[in-house]
Amino acid sequence: MTQRIIPMLAYEDAAAAIDWLTDAFGFAEREGQRLTDADGTVTHAELERDGAIVMLATPTPDYQGPRRHREECEAARLWQDNPWVIDGLFVEVDDVGAHHAQATAAGATVIRPLDDVAHAGMRLYTAEDPEGHRWMFGQRTA
Repeated sequence: MTQRIIPMLAYEDAAAAIDWLTDAFGFAEREGQRLTDADGTVTHAELERDGAIVMLATPTPDYQGPRRHREECEAARLWQDNPWVIDGLFVEVDDVGAHHAQATAAGATVIRPLDDVAHAGMRLYTAEDPEGHRWMFGQRTA
């Protein structure tokens, strides 16, 4: 099946995000898909994991990632004060325990520990990347 919904994420520093997401979460940058402007800012890039694509870019110098935004905005701090994914992504992986170990070794901030969620038939955890985007990774158990 062709992927018909492609997440698009903004980062203050998309180049650094690409490096971190490949190291911590096991994505691979799609060759020939990184576009930059004259000063080297990434204006478009594509990452892939198990055939699924995520696009990312630095849209403007004024953009603030979720972590910095909640540091400067009380409302954002309040609505992000929980262990759930807020405007984030869910990624199914084959071995969530190994993925969790790789992510924590790379410095991911785990906001919901690795756990079995019986009603969902999954083992999962939630982590933030360095800019505060939330990612949930899970493996089917049922």
